[in-house]
Amino acid sequence: MSDEKELTQRIEEVVDQGATTVEEIHRSIAEMPLDVLERLGLLEQTTSEVRRIQDVSLGAIYGLIREVNHKLAGFAGDLLEQRPSGGAGATQA
Repeated sequence: MSDEKELTQRIEEVVDQGATTVEEIHRSIAEMPLDVLERLGLLEQTTSEVRRIQDVSLGAIYGLIREVNHKLAGFAGDLLEQRPSGGAGATQA
């Protein structure tokens, strides 16, 4: 595997891991007010529905981030493969 391909894959993995970390933090923070409402016994049915909607929404947002990341990684990989091989000033025979 070429160095460029390995670099592209590593960057893609790091962005995916970052998106997952941010998603987990986002979900934890978004749960806090719903947890309070549940503990107080308020709006139980509404809280449940908000959790469901929130889960679907956050899943869609971070799924889209990962999808864009994968497409950009593919695009970057294609561009890197099109570069001429060899160092600066190298000529091909």
